[in-house]
Amino acid sequence: MKRTLKITLALGLSTGMLLYACKKDFLDKAPLGTLDPTTVANSAGVGKILIGAYSLINGFGSSGQGYGTGPSNWIFGSVAADDAYKGSEAGDQSDILSIETYSANSANSFFNDRWTFMLAAVQRTNDVLRVMALATDMSADEKKSTEAEARFLRAYYNFEMKIVFNKIQIVDESISYENGNLLVPNDKDAWPFIEADMKFAVENLPATQPAVGRVNSWAAKAFLARIYLYQHKYTDARPIFADVIANGTTSSGVKYNLVPFADNFNAITKNSAEAVFSAQYSVNDNSGGNGGSRTEILNYPSNGGPGGCCGFFQPTQSLVNSFRVDANGLPFLDNFNDVDVKNDQGIESDKPFTPETAALDPRLDETVGRRGIPYLDWGLHPGKNWVRDQNSGGPYAPIKNVYYKTQQASLTDKSFWSTGVNANNYTIIRFADVLLESAEVETELGNMAGALALVNRVRARAANPIGWVKTYKDNSDPSKGFTNTPAANYKIGLYPSFPTKEYAQKAVRFERKLELAMEGQRFFDLVRYGTADVVLNNFIAKEKSRRSYFTNASFTKGKNEYFAIPLTQIDLSKGTLTQNPGY
Repeated sequence: MKRTLKITLALGLSTGMLLYACKKDFLDKAPLGTLDPTTVANSAGVGKILIGAYSLINGFGSSGQGYGTGPSNWIFGSVAADDAYKGSEAGDQSDILSIETYSANSANSFFNDRWTFMLAAVQRTNDVLRVMALATDMSADEKKSTEAEARFLRAYYNFEMKIVFNKIQIVDESISYENGNLLVPNDKDAWPFIEADMKFAVENLPATQPAVGRVNSWAAKAFLARIYLYQHKYTDARPIFADVIANGTTSSGVKYNLVPFADNFNAITKNSAEAVFSAQYSVNDNSGGNGGSRTEILNYPSNGGPGGCCGFFQPTQSLVNSFRVDANGLPFLDNFNDVDVKNDQGIESDKPFTPETAALDPRLDETVGRRGIPYLDWGLHPGKNWVRDQNSGGPYAPIKNVYYKTQQASLTDKSFWSTGVNANNYTIIRFADVLLESAEVETELGNMAGALALVNRVRARAANPIGWVKTYKDNSDPSKGFTNTPAANYKIGLYPSFPTKEYAQKAVRFERKLELAMEGQRFFDLVRYGTADVVLNNFIAKEKSRRSYFTNASFTKGKNEYFAIPLTQIDLSKGTLTQNPGY
């Protein structure tokens, strides 16, 4: 913009305009549509910029926004793993299909969306720090706390970039779009920068906050421990996890604890004692749906039921098979995928079908919609009638992101074209997640008894029949409520012991697979374990007989652990950015 003003001045002088009669500051005007930092360099203005930085947690509201920019990571974390199929029809959103089959290249639109959006989010946090430095009405304590919130958010956005692309730019408040953001190289390890930001947040955030959704010191500790875990810094992570588990509280001061499983995915019970860090979704707030679950709008049953569209994000048969249990209620850690849970693949909805009668982990039906089982309060899942193309996406539907029928009038956005934008938060860190991450740390450090106790705490919650899916009192009228009868043959037991480290690793990792299924973490877990190539190629080998589009799919070790740096960004950087190996 400064160049434009200089050009105007030069042209004016060359044509003899009497610019000398004007004072210099007459020309020093901010272009229309831009923000003059001095107008918001005060406590109120900085607070509003901070809210703007928070707002992008939900994945919408800036450049690059799209289905792949939301906090649920449904594409990069679940579809790219063995959690979910893309769903819908094979040709719909083909760029997601290429991610699912590990054939995506640097021109994939979802990569550019993700990069652009997260970088914009990082810059919003930097805007907070830049403008705050100019404010004169903020106390030192207020500035320190505000900086801590901004740096927590910057660490979060950079973490979300790091686990997807690995080689990312390090952009702090000294770098803006105007002075070379696009020309910052991606040749340095970002972990130390992310660590430093989150450590500052841990040390300077308060334990409680005046508003729900604002991060506190306990959320920062949980996230710092996660950052250490991803780097395999187990001894650094261990005491922090222990502190959070023993003493952590929500921003309103409620001690962290496990709540009934389904309450984590219900807009009425969001921000519970289990919610450590959440994306806050709201509807009917004059944002046109941008404040709600905008990045999830494709992920509902097709042809009826909730959402009004579009049949994406369908659980895999492999995931469903993972919920099979033995006579003791324990999962089949090694051969879970040898036998399929009974399904209605290829069976019309008007034809008879009886669901699986063998024992299953009760979390299955709170994670996956399957025919003949109550689908929240929407009625029995009808099967094929709610599936866009079973050959492409299989017979199942997601549940965790779906709202209850009784909530449709008040908790979905009325200004949006479908009813798919709802107020059901996405919880980025659940307390159950913290327990299982801590169990992973204890396993790696040789404390099998400690890992066992943590895993069994999670399983004990799932074993409480109060939280199980129940049958309807009247299948023809779900509004009449539920009975006390379990909807299927549910069984779950506690592990008696972890006899070896190898067994403990399998059990802990499998528990994360079950507990956090369809929550966008599976792919990143596998990469962190170092087993992505083995697990996903085994998955593909089985899937080739189920989904024809996997015929030529293959996960390449040393390449597919991370996604391609977007070609558009490399071009804009004039070669400053370098590509990930193998692309």
